Amino acid sequence: MTKPGGNFFEDFKLGQVLEHATPRTITDGDCALYIALTGTRFPVHCAQPVAHALGYRDRTVDDLLAFHIAFGKTVPDISVNAVANLGYADIRFLSPIYPGDTLSTTSTVIGLKENSSGKNGIVYVRSISCNQDKKEVLSWIRWVMVHKNSNTPAPETAVPKLPEFVAPADLAIPAELDAHQYETAITGGSRLWDDYKTGERIDHPAGMTVDDTDHTLATKLYQNNARLHFDDFAMKQTPFGRRLMYGGHVISVCRALTYDGLENAFAIAAINAGTHCNPSFGGDTFYARSEVLDKWQIPGRNDLGALRLRLVGVKNLNLAELTATHVEQNGKTVYHPNVVLDLDYTVLMPRQ
Repeated sequence: MTKPGGNFFEDFKLGQVLEHATPRTITDGDCALYIALTGTRFPVHCAQPVAHALGYRDRTVDDLLAFHIAFGKTVPDISVNAVANLGYADIRFLSPIYPGDTLSTTSTVIGLKENSSGKNGIVYVRSISCNQDKKEVLSWIRWVMVHKNSNTPAPETAVPKLPEFVAPADLAIPAELDAHQYETAITGGSRLWDDYKTGERIDHPAGMTVDDTDHTLATKLYQNNARLHFDDFAMKQTPFGRRLMYGGHVISVCRALTYDGLENAFAIAAINAGTHCNPSFGGDTFYARSEVLDKWQIPGRNDLGALRLRLVGVKNLNLAELTATHVEQNGKTVYHPNVVLDLDYTVLMPRQ
């Protein structure tokens, strides 16, 4: 008899610690493939002289590529049997990651809640990824809906209290980072931290269509083996009728689209919260809208500031036609069916 792989909802226990297998060394080839799959243009990840000018010892690995790879380590133990990944909170980018670094990840179960159907439940985990020197480089909370495989009684509900955002004082700013000599000519965008206003909205002009082959290859790059992204035969038996695109790749595509308008947002310092509002599939075309939620000075720094941004990802709809992210449906307020991502995150940007 074939034994189902991975953990189901009833296999998780509050406080359980999971040491995830297969550490991953990130290579220059990984970084190049990520650019090919997302079109990202932030130069600190692809131009060594730019990285050196900012004080880094080398080009840094794109923050989201590093996150997806670290996240991918957790999938076989946490979400290989997922219905869907639901959200993120308190994601902290703690230290620069460079090509050649090796990431290993550990997770702790911090919450459990069975759904009313009794067929699945929500698992909350806090994960920490370290490099080859045992230095913590990433930490995050996520929650995922996982299938049940038996009629085991539900565990006692425990839903963790999640922080609204990562406070400015808690942002990890590399000591070597120095943006005093930053030149906007390298990005083609002249706006720096001082030029943005709280409440400002930016509809980024470009769109990107992501085919099945694109998102499949990307998810393999991240070593995310969740069945709902790969097993088209099995997914035909679900209400979706086809494979879902990994939500993290949707984040990457939408972040890449923000380049036009946020050219000098060279690093992600934190992801405060995030929701995958509706599923995405191969063939969808994505557009991105940003809103400046807040502007923060960084204590002790006059070369850098932080922008807290809301990134809304939209599929198959011109942004001019999106008048609201939410609609009324059957007496409830829900996300507009074309809104696929609602991400609250913080970036670093040079000051004038």
